[in-house]
Amino acid sequence: MANSRAAKVQNEIDKAKAKLAEQQAKIKELEHKKAEIENTEIVDIVRGMSIPLDELATLLQSIKGAPLPKATSGQNVHKSKSAETENIDINKEDETQ
Repeated sequence: MANSRAAKVQNEIDKAKAKLAEQQAKIKELEHKKAEIENTEIVDIVRGMSIPLDELATLLQSIKGAPLPKATSGQNVHKSKSAETENIDINKEDETQ
């Protein structure tokens, strides 16, 4: 009788291990998919800049050596020209009051 209960528990362990292995495989697949998407986005951004290939390496090397700007909340935030102008206008209003 004790052997039967031990066998049932072992069976549950085996099922849990199988599920775990499936989830780990799924995580690995999703991480790979995410990396591919990120790489595609990077390529699209670089192509949109219309930089000749021979100048790209020089540009990236110069960026690598330059200090990074401090980011807000741990993320780089790029403002559009209109947002920057809006902030300047607001600051001018504050100064006049």
